[in-house]
Amino acid sequence: MKKKNLSARFIGRFRSIQSVIFATVAILVLSAVVIVTGVSMRFTNTSIFENSSQYTQTIIQQMNQNIDSYIDYMENIAYLISSNEDVQDYLFSDEIDSEGRYRILKQFETILDSRSDIRNVGIISKSGRMLINNGSKSVNHDLDLNTQEWYTQALNSPEGPTLTSSHVQHIISGERPWVITLSRGIRDRSGSGEKEGVFFIDLNYSAISGLCDQSTVGTKGYAFILDAKGNIVYHPQQQQLYNELQTENISLIMDTDDDTVLTGTGNNGKLYSISRSDKTGWTVVDCTNVRELLSKSRQAQSIYVLTAVVLVIVALLFSRFMARSITLPIQKLRDSMKKVQEGDFSVSDVVVDSRNEIGSLTKSFDVMTRRIQELMEQNVHEQEQKRKSELKALQSQINPHFLYNTLDSIIWMAEGKKNEEVVLMTASLARLLRQSISNEDEVVPIANEVEYARGYLTIQKMRYKDKLEFQIEVDPSILHIPLIKLVLQPIIENAIYHGLKYKESKGLLIIKGFPKDGNAVLQVIDDGVGMDEETLAHIYDRHKVNYHSNGVGVYNVQKRLKLYYGEDYGITYESAPGEGTTATITIPGRQED
Repeated sequence: MKKKNLSARFIGRFRSIQSVIFATVAILVLSAVVIVTGVSMRFTNTSIFENSSQYTQTIIQQMNQNIDSYIDYMENIAYLISSNEDVQDYLFSDEIDSEGRYRILKQFETILDSRSDIRNVGIISKSGRMLINNGSKSVNHDLDLNTQEWYTQALNSPEGPTLTSSHVQHIISGERPWVITLSRGIRDRSGSGEKEGVFFIDLNYSAISGLCDQSTVGTKGYAFILDAKGNIVYHPQQQQLYNELQTENISLIMDTDDDTVLTGTGNNGKLYSISRSDKTGWTVVDCTNVRELLSKSRQAQSIYVLTAVVLVIVALLFSRFMARSITLPIQKLRDSMKKVQEGDFSVSDVVVDSRNEIGSLTKSFDVMTRRIQELMEQNVHEQEQKRKSELKALQSQINPHFLYNTLDSIIWMAEGKKNEEVVLMTASLARLLRQSISNEDEVVPIANEVEYARGYLTIQKMRYKDKLEFQIEVDPSILHIPLIKLVLQPIIENAIYHGLKYKESKGLLIIKGFPKDGNAVLQVIDDGVGMDEETLAHIYDRHKVNYHSNGVGVYNVQKRLKLYYGEDYGITYESAPGEGTTATITIPGRQED
């Protein structure tokens, strides 16, 4: 009976959270020592290999990006030169313009002087015309271009430039440099689509080697590059490879889909990390010596085991204290969280005398609950204020723009001593300004907006005289529908600047309004010169239009309409060169306050 009571007391002690934490920590840490000692010896190598692979992958991916950016830059140079008018004239004109030839050579000389990584730059036509570098060096006319990969690929490639592997360039007499050639076919400008010439840039071998030398891991690691066919573009021991003094398992690298490949056995093995470029088709490979990785592995194992032993001792000494310090704060925090879970966000000031993570967590919990309660109360009010502020800010951009254009017209007439017209336009402007600022509401009936547009058109008609006529045809059934202020005027101004201003004969602008499918529709129609697809595509973009196109006004109106009515409403444009333009504004026909 006595033994039974002792057992019950012993078991009962371990029902408390303090005892459970102490016993759990002790068992887990002691178990960790055994597990770490046995397992680390087996798996540390794998960990080192994986970490090294990940690190190397990051490096060679960055190097691949650097190479892509470098090739992008060279492709831009190739595009600019091949599309140059002087180059086109030189290749395709029957007569050779000496001044054009001089400008081309001068441009080549500038490229060579500013870029030490470029060895040669030139253009070659099918007819045999050549301009290389600055023209001072003798061209190897005995070279059969049809045997040169960079030349034939450029002519046969359907699109874009081509990139060769490293090779010896023979284009300049007496020079045999190792280069990588970027070449681009030049199409006949007659429109036949045939390539009648080639522009090429020879990149110094050192340009690529400089990028690769920064990507090695360890003292014996190195990087090399293969092209899409498995040919070596760059290798630090390239001459030794050609002399078969060194080998690389290129077939394995090209055939694998993995990011890493391990070859060889034991300390003599190699770890290949692979990154492929979709742009160039090149494969960047980093080769790491396995012997170096294993030496790091043994050091890591020793440190890991020693650290585990120290952690066991520290854990046993402080596990009791940890259990006591954790229990009370957790219990108090748990009670408060239950109240929050039930929807009571008034919980605050949970008293926890603790300066560790639990104490910090408790204080953060208090701050969080108070902040949530405040945010819930402020959210609706702030959202409404934000919407109103954005509308006011957008609306405030319109008046100065319109005022500038109108005052510019008044100044123009005043300089022409048209005093009566100045007085009439100034009076009309004053009426418009009074109308635009007389109502502080952000919306007005469509009738008010139409009258505002009528006044604006009256001013513009005075400015353009017999070049502008306008008509207003608005269904009375929609005149009462609310519309945000200053919508029609920017669209009308845009119609004048885009269409009617450049029309040689008198232009007509029509404002229509009618109900449709439960919506109210307003249209601004002009019979001006219209807009091409590019201008029409950027009509809403305030960054891609000039000042006189009133892109700011159209962007402003579109932004305000969608902000106020939603994404289903706003402005749409229909236009074509010579066919006029129609701007259609759609808003809800029934609106709730």
